[in-house]
Order: sequence, then C-alpha cells, then structure tokens
Amino acid sequence: MRKDIRFITYAALVAALYVAFTWLSNLFGLASGVIQVRLSEALTVLPAFFSAAIPGLTVGCVLANILTGCAMWDVVFGSLATLLGALGTFLLRKKNKFLAPLPPIIANTLIVPPVLRFVYGAEDAYWFMTLTVCAGEIISCGIIGMIVCYAAQRAGLDKLDSPKKEN
Repeated sequence: MRKDIRFITYAALVAALYVAFTWLSNLFGLASGVIQVRLSEALTVLPAFFSAAIPGLTVGCVLANILTGCAMWDVVFGSLATLLGALGTFLLRKKNKFLAPLPPIIANTLIVPPVLRFVYGAEDAYWFMTLTVCAGEIISCGIIGMIVCYAAQRAGLDKLDSPKKEN
C-alpha cells in the first residue's frame, strides 16, 4: 500500500474510533459539560506512535463535537485543544512515550474551562471547572491512555511510520 493511502487510512481509523468512543461517553452523559470523561481522549497518546493520529484525532474531535451537539465555539476550541495536545504528544515521542498523556491533559485543562464559562455560561467557579476538566483528562488520557500506550507499544504501533518496501 502506498504511504499516503496508508496515512489517510490510519487517520480515518483514529477519527472513527474517536467519534465512536465519544458517542459511547455521551450515552453516559460524560462527553461534555463541567464533569467529563471522554473515553475517546485515551486515544490522544497515539501520536507518540504514528503521525497519522494527529489529523485523525483532530477530525475525530470536530466530528464528535458536532454530532454530540456542541456549540460552534466549542467545536473550534475543543478541537484546537485536541490538536495542540496531539502535536505536543508527537513532539515528546522520542523522549519517552509514557509522557504522551501530558500534552492533551495540559491543553484541555487550559482551553476547555474558558469554553465552558464563555460559550455555555457555566456558572461554576472557574477553578472548580479547571479541576474537574483536569480530573477527567487524567482519568481518560492519564489512566486509560496509559493502558492504550502500553498496548500500542506491545503491538508495535511505533513502526507504522517507518518506511516499508513497496511490492
């Protein structure tokens, strides 16, 4: 398979998984709001293993936010947080793959609380929202994401970006 087709396929797969896991989280009322634990955020460790995960996560987040009824500014800034987290994870990939959850946790902790306040008019204290968003990200990226990270390492996903011989 050609490299560009493989890249698009991997990105599309990550996007589809992100949407499916967000939809599942939404069924339990955990995909948005002041207290959120998106199962899909566990996938944000994947850019540590292959670069196609960056557009996959971003497109998946855009689609998931639209499909779960988020306001337009949430679609924009929530997806920006996912993109920044994915880029940060990608940049850390050579240092230590187990630092992969940190950029998405930080990006979402900094970006999502202002969105909740200004876009949705959440009246909760800003620091309370920051704490709850951070806690949700630690659960989804830090804990579940580390399980994904370990599984990806064992599956050899870091070899997906390496050049392969064409037949």
